[in-house]
Amino acid sequence: MFTIGEFARHGRVSVRMLRHYDAIGLLRPAQVDRASGYRYYTAAQLARLNRVIALKDLGFTLQQVREILDDEVTTEELRAMLRLRRAELEAAMTAAAARLVQVEARLRSIESEGRMPSEDVVVKSLPSVRVAEVSGVAPGFDGIGPVIQPLYDELFQLLGKAGIAPSGPGISYYEDAPDGGVLIHACVEVDAPLSDDGRLRVVDLPPVEQAATLVHHGSMAAILPSVQALGRWIDANGYRSTGYPREVNLECPADQEDWVTELQEPVTRA
Repeated sequence: MFTIGEFARHGRVSVRMLRHYDAIGLLRPAQVDRASGYRYYTAAQLARLNRVIALKDLGFTLQQVREILDDEVTTEELRAMLRLRRAELEAAMTAAAARLVQVEARLRSIESEGRMPSEDVVVKSLPSVRVAEVSGVAPGFDGIGPVIQPLYDELFQLLGKAGIAPSGPGISYYEDAPDGGVLIHACVEVDAPLSDDGRLRVVDLPPVEQAATLVHHGSMAAILPSVQALGRWIDANGYRSTGYPREVNLECPADQEDWVTELQEPVTRA
């Protein structure tokens, strides 16, 4: 038998918590000394304590925890609940990390307001290019990241099944979606006949007479300062944009911080 202090140490909880669990009938001591009122617990009760803490960490109220335990949830059922909760927490952490990157990108844009880009902006013509593409819709530009990577995964799977090998870099371009949002085209250059099987399309992107171009170094999640720097340059140099920029992946090593991407925004003289 353990005193309440010893049981708390073994269970990695506080004595105060154990007293509360006793008061609400969630975890009663195995024995209470009538004379002193001291509570005593058995090692077997650690199993119930573990379940209480695990279910509480899943977000259940203590009332719900008691109801679940009274229904004698099995170890396998509890394990499944914990796996689900772990997946939810991992997804939340990934989303939070992505938001932090976007916040940092927005901060860099604010800090660079009023300054022209130090990077070289080049105005040039773009030839027609043949690409294989798959498309999807994001609710807005802040939701492109979660959509575009699965599109590229699908694109290369479909290319493999079709026996088509990429012949050049990946290219992303965007349009206004018919029902709102952003229509995303995930592409890669190919040397293949024009085709459209309903999902994988091989199309020719038209030539662009004039495009203001700028090379971005770093991950796509941090591209905002480069996009806005290009926009400021276009406005300051007597041009106006005539469409969404293309993003051409010049280098894509494993570490996204080492990516090199060229922004190609079609322009005309204002």
